[in-house]
Amino acid sequence: MDGIPHSQGGLTPLGSVPAGARAVIREVRGGRGFTARVLALGFTPGAEVTVMQNFGRGPVLVEVRQSRVALGRWESIKIIVEQLPEG
Repeated sequence: MDGIPHSQGGLTPLGSVPAGARAVIREVRGGRGFTARVLALGFTPGAEVTVMQNFGRGPVLVEVRQSRVALGRWESIKIIVEQLPEG
């Protein structure tokens, strides 16, 4: 087990979404400082993200609101998303 929570009820941590997949942010978990920072970067509920790079360890590179952002692994698991179907 890698210590990263996995999907429950259609929702999954952003850190477990594979590269190339799209998802919609449903919830941001964490303390006030973290939450304020990622909200300011555009990670707001309802925003669509595309995972550009996710090797399963290390940073996760995502595109959100026409900007590319690198998130640390533990940051990426605090952002809960609903993965969109391919196509």
